[in-house]
Amino acid sequence: MLHIKILGPGCHNCRRLEAHTREALAAEHLDAEVEKVEDITHIMAYGILRTPGLVIDGKVVLSGQVPTPDRIAEILRAYAGAN
Repeated sequence: MLHIKILGPGCHNCRRLEAHTREALAAEHLDAEVEKVEDITHIMAYGILRTPGLVIDGKVVLSGQVPTPDRIAEILRAYAGAN
């Protein structure tokens, strides 16, 4: 199971990233735990300079952008295949 964190204070782009991530997970039939991290102290611990951020299994895979669900699916496939 993948452990995914959506980093962001709850802005529009943060909500879009969460929606796109959930859509990609459903399309790929992947099992994942998705957690929203809105506390700025916890977000800063990941070292990202811009939100939203996407963390998979403890690794920041993107920040400051909202890719399409298809692009997120590509990223998820790479991580699911590595586990």
